[in-house]
Amino acid sequence: MTKKLVPGKLPPDLLSRVLSMFPHLDQRVVVGPGIGVDCAVVDMGSTLWVIKSDPITFATDQIGWYLVQVNTNDLATTGAVPRWLTITLLLPENSATDDLVNQIAGQVSQASLEKGITVIGGHTEITTGIDRPILMGTLIGEVQPANFIKPGNCSPGDRVLVTKSAAIEATALLARELPNQVLQVLDPQEVAEAANYLYRPGISVLEDAKIACTAGGVTAMHDPTEGGIATALWELAEASQHTLRIRPSTIPITPLTALICKHFKIDPLASISSGTLLIAAAPGAAGKVIEELQGAGIQCTDIGIIEEGPPLVIDEDSQDTGLLPRPARDEIARIFESQANPDFPSRQ
Repeated sequence: MTKKLVPGKLPPDLLSRVLSMFPHLDQRVVVGPGIGVDCAVVDMGSTLWVIKSDPITFATDQIGWYLVQVNTNDLATTGAVPRWLTITLLLPENSATDDLVNQIAGQVSQASLEKGITVIGGHTEITTGIDRPILMGTLIGEVQPANFIKPGNCSPGDRVLVTKSAAIEATALLARELPNQVLQVLDPQEVAEAANYLYRPGISVLEDAKIACTAGGVTAMHDPTEGGIATALWELAEASQHTLRIRPSTIPITPLTALICKHFKIDPLASISSGTLLIAAAPGAAGKVIEELQGAGIQCTDIGIIEEGPPLVIDEDSQDTGLLPRPARDEIARIFESQANPDFPSRQ
């Protein structure tokens, strides 16, 4: 029987089957597609090229800025420096204007300039069947082989760390896209502060990754996006083929995030969380990684350990030490999927 899919990432079992269908023909591919793998990696001789492709589908406000941040974040998990970007911009036929095109292009240009990225090409199109802009990007970066952080390369005994707090991006998205609803639980100044989570604490983890790598002892990194930190932990378990033993109660959640998530009845640990970096660090190095990050003003918290065992995430806070629930989809996907909601999209 054909199973209808809901908005969000493909279910892990279906994604695994899809990825197994693709041919592997080039031996220069160091890292190919896989669950919990943020980027592809190709050996170009003197350097490794790290390649990432990601769309922006939730956001309408600052969509061009978002695109550069989320693609850069994934590259950062490998220790790579972002270099070249291609973009595909799809615009809805009923609301596309030259002002909208200029606005999005300006956002991409400014964000790329800030990160030293060159836009090298892409595609633009006004199309039917969509009601808001959809922007996709493919970012290529470089890293020296000695500095490459391989996805899932962590080992039993490594500590699991998270930077900043949970649901940073979800907080900003909900405040920006659904401000009328958020005003039911926050005052206007708090809504503005929540919307500014885009920049402070920010959805970029490039600096987090640089500092962690410089501190030394980092064995793997992962960027929690759709499905939040909970999904990212499961993906790290699968990428490493090890068990993660985690205390969810130690994961920071800011008061504004907690209030917004409670209002929308969503779990902050299962909500999109760009801006948070998941780090695996050797046991003797974890303390220094935390110290260096916090010295730079970036919160970093030890939330658990990697152990021998199958790819599972054990919830140490549960009375029976059961598994941490794996989200079937991102929590805010069900909020945004209802096009009948008069507040969404709130602006373009």
